[in-house]
Amino acid sequence: MSSGPYQLKGKKVLVTGADGFIGSHLVERLLLEGADVRCLCMYNSNGSYGWLDDLDPQLRADIDFRLGDIRDARFVRECIEDVQIVFHLAALISIPYSYLAPHSFVETNIIGTLNILEAARVLDGVRVIHTSTSEVYGTPKTVPIRESHELHAQSPYAASKVAADQLCGSYACSFGVDVLTLRPFNTFGPRQSTRAIIPTILTQLLAGRRSINLGSLTPKRDFTYVSDTVDGFVKMGTAKLAPGTTVHLGTGTAVSIAELFGLCCEVTGVEASAVPDDIRFRPESSEVEILLSDPSSAAEKLGWKAETAFSDGLVSTTEWLRLRVGGEQAVRFHR
Repeated sequence: MSSGPYQLKGKKVLVTGADGFIGSHLVERLLLEGADVRCLCMYNSNGSYGWLDDLDPQLRADIDFRLGDIRDARFVRECIEDVQIVFHLAALISIPYSYLAPHSFVETNIIGTLNILEAARVLDGVRVIHTSTSEVYGTPKTVPIRESHELHAQSPYAASKVAADQLCGSYACSFGVDVLTLRPFNTFGPRQSTRAIIPTILTQLLAGRRSINLGSLTPKRDFTYVSDTVDGFVKMGTAKLAPGTTVHLGTGTAVSIAELFGLCCEVTGVEASAVPDDIRFRPESSEVEILLSDPSSAAEKLGWKAETAFSDGLVSTTEWLRLRVGGEQAVRFHR
């Protein structure tokens, strides 16, 4: 078990997907912990480091930036050389897009993970923290969901993550790679894509809409605020766990999308109604009806539990969006 907050101080770490939502928050935390941070960000013609561009300049000055592609095995190995811990977050995560471009999810989520594992296999002393998703369970047979629950992918995205998770387990068994799998349930907070459910509701409300386009209102989700998720990553990085171990990060409570909508209306002070939008519904057999974690393993193995009340997280997210997303921009985005 991780026993103190500064065990990462001085350690050389790599964060893949560092330019994204959770990745950028993790990078900030690692820098504050005193880690020596290298960031793998997706190459782009603008030379942008995504959300890391918004970091305090003094923090950014300490980052070793690498622009490239997780699908490039040689590049990945070069990034991992002389690194002690890899926090692997790089992935395609959009479920709707996975219906349209499943091949892209195989290349990024499966082959990308394979590249990380192969590099860790041939390089000594590398720990890999692999990021999974609660979507790998599909609609569960029992709740709350324990780590031992069978995996049942109901979307190409989920299938790609199941495959990546299984690769990690196999490399732990076959080659002794020190790989651990962290399985966050639905993380939310500042910097999340406005296509995710909480930002998509909030941005429409903040844009002045009174009819909010949503998909199914019945599914239930276990929402965890991003700072709590990041805390789980930090604790997992130094935890004394056997290779191949999987740990959930969740609150142990779930709300329906209908309940979530009502809470978002309360937080924004806007009265509105939810309007069914056909393009936001998943195919019938692909809808996951409930994702509710059993967080007891995280408490036992990591000394972790979610500390941020859901209502407080919603307020923080709303205030961030109020400053970042203009009303007309939000309306255009959600048409």
